[in-house]
Amino acid sequence: VVQLVESGGGSVQVGGSLTLTCAASGFSLGSGSMAWFRQAPGKEREGVAVIRPSAHITYYYVTVRGRFTLSHNSANNTLYLQMNSLKPEETAVYYCALDLSGRGLVAWDRISHWQYWGQGTLVTVSS
Repeated sequence: VVQLVESGGGSVQVGGSLTLTCAASGFSLGSGSMAWFRQAPGKEREGVAVIRPSAHITYYYVTVRGRFTLSHNSANNTLYLQMNSLKPEETAVYYCALDLSGRGLVAWDRISHWQYWGQGTLVTVSS
């Protein structure tokens, strides 16, 4: 059974840093992809960053590019998101997502692209 379990969320001051972890199990990634999404109160879920290890491809949402770093441990499929210089508007529940279809990433920022989701971890950025 596929399992995705996020952790590492919490409260941080503006400009601070957090690293999120997605512990993944129950699958072989192969040509699949993994991603982080976030959903702020009253807002739609949006893609933050995605990785397709077999193709050596990583994409970032434009507003986080240069501040966030996505990494993947190929031994156990653990996914990390290092977040620096956090802003109040980045307060959200952050979700780990998995796609095992082997599709490319042309539509990675659409929630319909992804087959599996974790339960989410809350990040609160305060002044």
